[in-house]
Amino acid sequence: MVRTAPLGAGWSNWAGNQRGSASAILRPGSPTDVAEAVRTAAADGGRIRVTGSGHSFTAVALADDRRMDLSDLDTIVSVDVAQRLVTVPAGMTLHVLNGLLARHGLALPNLGDIDEQTVAGAISTGTHGTGAGYGCLSTFVEAITLVTGTGEVLRCSADEHPDVLAAARVSLGALGVLVEVTLRCVDAFVLRAHERPAELADVLGELPALIGRHDHVEFYWFPYTSRVQVKANDRVPANDRPLSRWRGWVDDDFLSNRVFAGACRLGRAVPALAPGISAVSARALTERQYTGRSDRVFCTPRRVRFVEMEYGLPREALPEALAALQRIVDGLPFKVLFPVEVRFTAGDDIWLSHGYGRDNAYIAVHQYVGMPYEPYFRAFEQVAAGLGGRPHWGKLHYRDAASLATAYPRFSDFQAVRDRLDPDRVFTNAHLNHVLGT
Repeated sequence: MVRTAPLGAGWSNWAGNQRGSASAILRPGSPTDVAEAVRTAAADGGRIRVTGSGHSFTAVALADDRRMDLSDLDTIVSVDVAQRLVTVPAGMTLHVLNGLLARHGLALPNLGDIDEQTVAGAISTGTHGTGAGYGCLSTFVEAITLVTGTGEVLRCSADEHPDVLAAARVSLGALGVLVEVTLRCVDAFVLRAHERPAELADVLGELPALIGRHDHVEFYWFPYTSRVQVKANDRVPANDRPLSRWRGWVDDDFLSNRVFAGACRLGRAVPALAPGISAVSARALTERQYTGRSDRVFCTPRRVRFVEMEYGLPREALPEALAALQRIVDGLPFKVLFPVEVRFTAGDDIWLSHGYGRDNAYIAVHQYVGMPYEPYFRAFEQVAAGLGGRPHWGKLHYRDAASLATAYPRFSDFQAVRDRLDPDRVFTNAHLNHVLGT
């Protein structure tokens, strides 16, 4: 039976820039309950949006009718160590999943820099980490169980409904409710992290070699400076250089969260100080090397609130995009308080993946909460779109369906699957109408 929870005070995402109130909050306990709720909504002419951990900056999860919470969904957790396959409830968080895998000597091949998202939310928006040989997290999906807009429960894999799998691995929740996901894992592994300051020009000059030399590499550019912080993670056989608890607290909690939060508050109060704060931040992060369990190296705590836009670009377009971004930042009528993140992924064949058919460089621009950001984001988007960029589905952007249709070669194929699985648009909202069409 579907449990309807008290409405409470409404819902907001992690950043606080998306807020809304649903007419009902649904907490299904089984896939059968999900199907029942969907059929009821379809019969009423209603709509359902599933909300996970709220880590999307767009209104993709905002419910204007019924909001579904999958945290009570009870499906069997299956771990096949020999085949390196795990099947989990779609509402499980990546943090819980990582712990589960570690207990069985397994791991996900790659991760982003936080693990608070649900499995469904992460794959539905194309969440990714960095690493030239790795696609987004959706590339690890082997099979899904999906409840469609007609209340049908579909098991999709390479052998069953392969077109639905190709569409649903990155779907924005527009095709149905993901209730179960099967992921291809790898044996548990240790990473050696090497973090170091550098000059932006030097990093760009050696970029192909840098990307080829490391399993996972990214860098952060500090606005108003020529400085970057380079982070490289490589697989090693032993955890022989663990980070001390004291150094981890100083770097990842005290400096990166508490001190940085104070610096952002100061910069928001006195914007003229922002360039100096950025320069000090760039100098404060010193070189360090350490080893650790893969997910604990990939993921770090993020407690300073911000809003974000991220674009996936053809890798060869990165230098031009960064040069334009530097000019944009220097010309803004306000200051930027957050560094710019640059990551790399391999191409894939998922229809609405940012990496469909090409290797990507990602540029993520951020702004501290309470600071103006729209002119900054719009100016960068104009540059990125002109270079063939595709916006991250979970990050802020201003593209519409007509614009996005030209960016994704399989956009019309996705729409055909959507028409078939959700003909009455049970799973839409105003945001999906804008980016996918009505």
